[in-house]
Amino acid sequence: MGAAKLALALLAAALLLHVAATLKIGAFNIRTFGDSKMSNKTIADVIVAIVSEYDIVLVQEVRDTDLSAVKKLMDQLNSVSPHPYSFLVSKPLGQSTYKEQYLFVYRLDMVSVLESYYYDNSGAGIFSREPFIVKFSSPHTQVEEFVLVPLHADPDNAVAEIDALYDVYTDVISKWATNDILFLGDFNAACSYVPPSAWPTIRLRTLEACEWLVPDSADTTVTLTNCAYDRIVACGSALTGAVEPSSAAVNNFQETFHLQYKDVTLPPLAAAVSVHGAARAVPRCLRCENAAATSVLHSRQSFTPSR
Repeated sequence: MGAAKLALALLAAALLLHVAATLKIGAFNIRTFGDSKMSNKTIADVIVAIVSEYDIVLVQEVRDTDLSAVKKLMDQLNSVSPHPYSFLVSKPLGQSTYKEQYLFVYRLDMVSVLESYYYDNSGAGIFSREPFIVKFSSPHTQVEEFVLVPLHADPDNAVAEIDALYDVYTDVISKWATNDILFLGDFNAACSYVPPSAWPTIRLRTLEACEWLVPDSADTTVTLTNCAYDRIVACGSALTGAVEPSSAAVNNFQETFHLQYKDVTLPPLAAAVSVHGAARAVPRCLRCENAAATSVLHSRQSFTPSR
C-alpha cells in the first residue's frame, strides 16, 4: 500500500438484502499482521472490536506462518463475542521470499464454507499474491451461495492485477457455474498506481455484470492523499440487482474509536452500501462502522449501527 498509506486499510460495504437480518462481510488490510500486532493490547483490542462487528472478515497482509497470531485473534474474539467464530487461511503467497496470507474469519452461526481454491497463477504470473477464492453459504440471505475473491495488489503492478481479475471472474464461472462474486481488498486502485487513463484497459471495470461499489472519488486513506485504493466489486445479477444506486458512503473509524494514527496506526475509512431486502424493508443506508476493507450482506434481525 506504500509508506504513506494507513497500516490497516479500511473499507466496508454493506449489502442490505431484502431479508430480515444482516450478513456483514468485511476486509482489512492490517499491515504485517502477526504476533507484534496481537501482543499490543491496544491494537489487539481494537482489531477484535472491529472484527466482532462482521459475519465474514477478510484480513490481508497476514504474515503468520505458524498461525500463532491468528490463534490469539480467534481466542480473544471468541472470548468477547456472543457468537462463535472460525477461520480459513491461505498458505503463504508471493513470488519472492516475501509472502503474505489471506485470512477469512467468519461466524459459524451465520455462514459456512463450501469450497475454496487458489487461482492458477503459474502461467503469466500476473498476481503478486494470487487470489484465494472461497465459496460461502448462508441460510439467512437471499443469495444463499456467493463467492469472495480477495486481492492485495502490488502497487507497482496494480493495473495489470486488477485487469487480471476478469480472468479470475471467468475461472470462477467455469469451475462453480456462478457469477455471484464479490471482489474485495486493497487493490491500490487509484492515484499514481491506477491513473484515469488506465481504467479503459481494465476489463472488469467495463463488465456489465459487475458494479464497482466504491467510487473513484472515495478516500480510503488517513494521510493527506485522497485516493480510493481499497475497492469492492459486486458481480452477478443476484448481487448487483440488490444494490441501491448511489448508496456508498465513507466513515471515519479513528473518530469511532477516538484514536490517533500515531498511536496505533489504525485506518479509519469504510464505505457503506445499501441493498434491497426481500422479506421487509431494511434501512436504506447502513453505515458499517468497522476498520476493514469490507463487504456486507444482510440477514434476519433488523440492525441499525450507531455512529
